Amino acid sequence: MSKRLPALLVLLCLGCNSVQAEDSPNILFCMADDWGWPHAGAYGDEAIRTPAFDRIAREGVLFHNVFVSSPSCTPSRNALITGKYHWQLGPGANLHSTLPIEHESFVHLLRDHGYITGQSPAKTWGPGKINSWIAHHADHPATGTYSSFDQFLNRTEAKSEPFFFWLATNDPHRGYQQGSGAKSGIDVSEVHLFGHYPDTTEIRSDVADYYFEVQRWDEMVAKAVKSLEANDLLENTIIIMTGDHGMPFPRCKSNIYDSGVRVPFAVRWGRNIKSGREINDFVSLVDVAPALLEIAGASVPQSMTGRSFMNLLTADKSGRLDAAGRPDVIFGKERHVPSQEQPDMGGYPCRGVRSSDFLYIRNYRPDRWPAGTPNFDKTNYPNQWFADCDGGPTKTYIFLNRDKDEVHRRSYELCFGKRPAEELYDLRTDPEQLENVASDQRYAAQLEQLRRRLQSRLEETHDPRATDPEFPGFDDPPYFGGGGGKVPPEVRDAQDK
Repeated sequence: MSKRLPALLVLLCLGCNSVQAEDSPNILFCMADDWGWPHAGAYGDEAIRTPAFDRIAREGVLFHNVFVSSPSCTPSRNALITGKYHWQLGPGANLHSTLPIEHESFVHLLRDHGYITGQSPAKTWGPGKINSWIAHHADHPATGTYSSFDQFLNRTEAKSEPFFFWLATNDPHRGYQQGSGAKSGIDVSEVHLFGHYPDTTEIRSDVADYYFEVQRWDEMVAKAVKSLEANDLLENTIIIMTGDHGMPFPRCKSNIYDSGVRVPFAVRWGRNIKSGREINDFVSLVDVAPALLEIAGASVPQSMTGRSFMNLLTADKSGRLDAAGRPDVIFGKERHVPSQEQPDMGGYPCRGVRSSDFLYIRNYRPDRWPAGTPNFDKTNYPNQWFADCDGGPTKTYIFLNRDKDEVHRRSYELCFGKRPAEELYDLRTDPEQLENVASDQRYAAQLEQLRRRLQSRLEETHDPRATDPEFPGFDDPPYFGGGGGKVPPEVRDAQDK
C-alpha cells in the first residue's frame, strides 16, 4: 500500500492565495561544486549555455538574491543540511571539518516523514570526516548513494512513494583542462569578468574553462529532468538547481563579496507554482531546509535559524515581495584552510550583511592574510601559497604581473592584499564592490546602521563572535585536509630571482 502522503495545502502569507499538490511532491535537489552567480544564461550571461537551468527558471521561479552561509564547501553544505548558520555548528564552521552529532540533516527528517532518499556519488556533504555523525545517525547526512539518478528511479518505491534525491557533481571545481573552454566553442571574448580582474586573454581563457565545466553540469541536470519526464514524475517534482558558493578564482570562493557568496538559484514545481516569475528578495541557502520540510508537511525544528521561503515560491507576482521580512542577508567565513604563517593555524574570520544598497563587512583579524600568506617558506603546509585561493592561471597571472601597471597592481591588492577591520560598499554606484567607503564620513550614518544591524543578526543566530569578537574556538578544531594552493614553478622561479 502506498505511503504517499495526503495532498499538500500551502497557505500563502502574501495575498492569502493557496496552492494544492495532488500528492506530496518529490524533490530533486541539484547542487554544483563552486558554481557562482551570475554564470547562467537566465542571468544574462550570453557566453555560457545553460539550457537546463534556463528551463527550470523559465518554467518555474528564478531567484536573483540567493546567498550562502559561507563561501567554503564544508561550512556551506553543513549550513544547508542543518538549516543553521555555520557559526552555530562548532567545528562544522570550517573546511575539511566534521558535523557534530547533535545537528540533524533535513534529509533524514524527510526520510522520517515517509520520503525515500538518495544521492549520487559525487560530493554532497563535505569535504571532511563524518564517521562519528554516521555512527550516531546510522546514515550519511544525504543518505544512501546510487550510481545514478536513473538507478534510484528504477526502485519500485520511487514510482509510488515521495522521494528526495541529491544530484551532485564535482563540476566546476578545479582543476581544469587548460583551453577546454575555447576548444568547446565558448567565445573567450564574451565571458563575464568581475571588475577585480585585468581584462586579459589568459584570464578570459581560464574563465572559459570554468564555463565548460558549468555546461557539463547543466547537461547532467538536463538528463535528470528528462528521466523525470520519461517516468511521468516531472510535474509533481520540485527541482532546485544551485551552487555551494562562488567560482574558484581570486576574490571569489573563500571571500564574502557577491563573487563569493551569491549563487544561481532556480526552482521548478510544475503546475503548483506560477511559472516565469523572478524574485528579488534575499534568501540564504540556510532557508532551504525549513522550506523543503514545510513543503513536505514535516515539522521544522525550532533549532533551525533558517526561514522558509514558501511565501515567495508560491506567490503569483515577481519582484521584491517581502522587503519588510527579508530586508537583508547575512554570511561569514571562518577557517578555509590553515593558510597563515606558522604557528598560526587560524582562518580569516569575517561576517557580512548585504542589503539592496550596501554591503558591510567586519574583518575580525585584519592582521591576517585574507587569502593566506604569500610567503610559501613560512606556511603551515609545504609548498603552499595564498592557500585560501585555488591555484590556476588567473591566480598565477595576477601575481606575476602585479607590478605591470596600476590596473594590475590594484587587481593584486583586491585579490590578495590585507584588508581593514571594516569594509563598506555602496552598491548603487559600485555594484562590483571595489571601492571601500567605510572611512568616508559621508557614509558614517550608513556604516553605523549596518554595524548595528549585523550585530543584531549575529546575536539572533547565536554567533559566538557576537559576544566575543576574538572568539578562538573556530581556530582550534583539527583540520582533516591537505594544503591549499600549490606554488607553481614559474612563481617559485620569480621569487628566487
